Amino acid sequence: MTAPFDLSDDSVVVIVGTGAGGGVLANELAQKGVSVVALEAGGRYLPEDYINDEWESFGQLAWVEPRTTSGDWRVARDFPNLPAWIVKAVGGTSIHWAGASLRIQDHEFRARTEYGNVSGANLLDWPLTRAELDPWYDKAEKKLGVTRTNDLPGLPGNNNFKVFEAGAKAIGYTQVNTGHMAINSVEYDGRMACQQTGFCFQGCKWGAKWSSAYTDIPRGEATGNLEVRANCHVLRIEHNEQGLVNAVVYSDADGNEQRQSARMVCVAGNSIESPRLLLNSASSMFPDGLANSSGQVGRNYMRHTTGSVYGVFDKPVRMWRGTVMAGIIQDEAHNDPSRGFVGGYEMETLSLGLPFMAAFLDPGGWGREFTSALDSYENMAGLWIVGEDMPQETNRVTLNTEVTDAFGMPVANVNFDDHPNDIAMRNYAYMKGMEMYDAVGATRTFPTPPYPSTHNLGTNRMSENPRDGVVNKFGQSHDIPNLYVSDGSQFTTGAAENPTLTIVALAIRQADHIAGELSKGNL
Repeated sequence: MTAPFDLSDDSVVVIVGTGAGGGVLANELAQKGVSVVALEAGGRYLPEDYINDEWESFGQLAWVEPRTTSGDWRVARDFPNLPAWIVKAVGGTSIHWAGASLRIQDHEFRARTEYGNVSGANLLDWPLTRAELDPWYDKAEKKLGVTRTNDLPGLPGNNNFKVFEAGAKAIGYTQVNTGHMAINSVEYDGRMACQQTGFCFQGCKWGAKWSSAYTDIPRGEATGNLEVRANCHVLRIEHNEQGLVNAVVYSDADGNEQRQSARMVCVAGNSIESPRLLLNSASSMFPDGLANSSGQVGRNYMRHTTGSVYGVFDKPVRMWRGTVMAGIIQDEAHNDPSRGFVGGYEMETLSLGLPFMAAFLDPGGWGREFTSALDSYENMAGLWIVGEDMPQETNRVTLNTEVTDAFGMPVANVNFDDHPNDIAMRNYAYMKGMEMYDAVGATRTFPTPPYPSTHNLGTNRMSENPRDGVVNKFGQSHDIPNLYVSDGSQFTTGAAENPTLTIVALAIRQADHIAGELSKGNL
């Protein structure tokens, strides 16, 4: 039978979310002949619908339903209702991402072993190694068309990169280039090359940047084995008397409650919505939420240690022209505790349009210092810090029963405190970023506080031992064999690298695992 599938069809795999994890998994399973229903809370937009205007695009794509925050992180003060900047649309945050596609380093899969006992951190080694994941990274790079892999050339450097590169070399850095990017440097896989328009966060008007929205999702649908239901907000997952999941209840586009039967369920709603869904699915058999016998659902939330540094120069840079994040320095990405922290960080080029620059430069700031910085916008160069933050049990997503969404469900509260290691890393990175711009003649340099999170990780982490986490190395729940987690929430630790390539590699690997288990009759 081909899509659309009946609500009572209990042979389908139901996937919640269609981003880098869920969208890829849906297509990979559909290609193998598996029947899939993918439920997406947001609408459907393609490149012709994207808007090259930051605020308007934000209104079109962002997840703006209520959330709450707590903890000492700056975001709780500056953006209390917006802890994360993620997309609510078919394709998920793969529409909004910048395209940086990096493999997690070997030592980062063994953070507990490599970093030792870091006080206050809930470190754990991944239950898989870099060597195990490398074949899947190969497949992910091919799927995404990552530059500097498979004989694909690097992207050209824009002015922001030229300043960044000159500054890097001036202070002795050597690992600087335009990066491994899932943005076509040449025509690839039926998609044109990057036209250097900028506005990469608003969705790529040319389709040069990989997104599951216009690659994996339509390809999966073309097999007849995938049905995507947009504007369908999942409320809870149900299970049978044996404790196996058997249905997903959701509110459809018309606001009517529907129940889709399922052979198995894969949760891919991001590290905030995925644990929220598992916790909201509590029952008499699972009073603490699904897959939560360890008490780890929602815990160990990571967002990467971030922040920006901007430099002002006496001549125009026009940093907004060209690819936003095609520029990386990797000299600080190794582990060297002599710097005053464990783990490492990347520095990547970044530009924000004027509206977002005004919002993020110094949230709530005003006065001459603030306005003079905006006056210098044309002469500004910018970079972003991406560093490994420490998992902490108390950094967690919980249900806020005092605040409910439009469907009457408790919203997620995101609690986050910076670990001393995170603060030491950020301050060191700020210093190096300013040193870099000063070395090439900046008239002024300034760090800016972290933005709302875009790399949301942890909360349903992989673990060898069921008591330490939520899922095994295939993303399969330790407690419920036909319940999987298929997004960045399964990361055991955060590493220093942008996470999308790893999410895609894990999704391809998970699809092979699921197809094998289905054919053996184990699921």
